[in-house]
Amino acid sequence: MLMTLSGFIVLAWLMTQAWFYTALGVSQPSTYMALVLFILVSSVFTFFIGPIMAWWSRKHEFEADEFAAQQSSSAELIAALVGLYKENANTLTPDPWYSAFYDSHPPAAIRIAHLQQQM
Repeated sequence: MLMTLSGFIVLAWLMTQAWFYTALGVSQPSTYMALVLFILVSSVFTFFIGPIMAWWSRKHEFEADEFAAQQSSSAELIAALVGLYKENANTLTPDPWYSAFYDSHPPAAIRIAHLQQQM
């Protein structure tokens, strides 16, 4: 929510800046064009926030796994996790750098090892 709110605040400020439009080749400023330009440009500036957000999400995923292991059987959770990966045709061993940068969930092998420690 904070990221979205921050994005709207930046968008509201950029909508009032003439240089924002001219720097991107737009001669007629408008609310609609500001939104389109903001969507096109924002990924460049948020690229390096991605790993931080992925780390944060993985941290919460481990917490959710711990809670689920306390409420249920870790062995059944492991079986369900492996079943989900098979059903979705996901790899159980993704590239560690890619996973650290883009994945919001920890790799299956790490989650399974973490759940096995909960047994």
